[in-house]
Amino acid sequence: MRQSELFTKTRKEAPADEVANNAKLLIRAGYIHKEMAGVYSYLPLGMRVLQKIENIVRDEMNKMGGQEIRMATLHPSEPWKQTGAWDSVDVVFKIHSRTEKEYTVGQSEEEIVVPIAQEYVTSYKDLPLAVYQIGQKYRDELRAKSGIMRGREFTMKDMYSFHETQEDFERFYAMMKDAYLRVYARCGLVAKATEASGGAFTKKLSYEFMVLTGAGEDDILYCDSCSYCVNTEITNEKEGNVCTRCNTGVLARATASEVGNIFDLGTKYPDDFGFTYKDRDGEDKKPIVGCFGIGITRLMGVITEALSDENGLVWPKEVAPFEVHLTEIPSADTKVRAETEKLYAELTTRGIEVLWDDRDVRAGEKFAESDLVGIPFRVVVSEKTIAGGTFEMKARATGEVSMVDREELFYILNSKF
Repeated sequence: MRQSELFTKTRKEAPADEVANNAKLLIRAGYIHKEMAGVYSYLPLGMRVLQKIENIVRDEMNKMGGQEIRMATLHPSEPWKQTGAWDSVDVVFKIHSRTEKEYTVGQSEEEIVVPIAQEYVTSYKDLPLAVYQIGQKYRDELRAKSGIMRGREFTMKDMYSFHETQEDFERFYAMMKDAYLRVYARCGLVAKATEASGGAFTKKLSYEFMVLTGAGEDDILYCDSCSYCVNTEITNEKEGNVCTRCNTGVLARATASEVGNIFDLGTKYPDDFGFTYKDRDGEDKKPIVGCFGIGITRLMGVITEALSDENGLVWPKEVAPFEVHLTEIPSADTKVRAETEKLYAELTTRGIEVLWDDRDVRAGEKFAESDLVGIPFRVVVSEKTIAGGTFEMKARATGEVSMVDREELFYILNSKF
């Protein structure tokens, strides 16, 4: 894609009323547009990042046997009243229609997915079952001050699983825990599976997946030797204590951002809806339900918080909007345009995603904008590089600059992507 055709532009300053670093950077770099506190529109570059995160999540959920569906966003109030959530959950948006009926725009999907499953799961032969969706959610947050990490409107992946036995659920739960860690690793993050409260969903403990960031809203304790990690809200352990799991490591305290969670809901929702199936003995039995959530837009915000530097965004290769920022230095010499066009064609033919900065803008401005936008590699074509028979290549994550010939360039990019 030619950058001159991109309708958005970078900005020197973020809106004065924006306090979150992730939103400031994403607005300045032209990825999102702020509509109001906690609500953002996603522009072409932002959409490309979101779609790549969604595709990673979709790939891992499909590997787990998940079947993708799309559930309604506008919910009738009746199932919410049936579960008690209508009055007990304080972040629910409530709507009155012209006919005086009550609705909500979903902030979670239990009240929709359980009745759907109830209609189709009638026998033990129908289990286990796992369905998921990637869709919009809405929460009436009192203070939406964390950019896209905590919004009033956001995109989320919800998976729900239904099981015949607790043993089968626990097997799947462990597999999903590993799948979540793979998602975050593919997004360039190191996430910690953290023991936590079940919150409004269940009285049982859950796992939250935490990434260490200064912008986080949670405090965690983690072992410096093993994988043990716990939210400080549910433990009396202290920083500096010896880890009770491995008995060798020491607990460290850190601020972290949640990027996902997994819950054992037990039979709470089948109880609410009278959901039973026939077991192997022909008896009525209630399925065990699991809930597995990943905030897609939140994940984009956490990547921004965790990996950006003083110059701008730094996207990991799997979620970057483009793989190469091809930077043409304007020149009266037509060879520069011809060489850039040739390289652009060669890269795109090889399946490499390229943003070609073909604008008539001075070099320093192009380089600063390239750092702000955060594409993994910048490749420069100029009179100087043509004279030397090379290209200038910069790795955004490390800042390393090298002069490479055509063969070296293709080799490096092929090995990275």
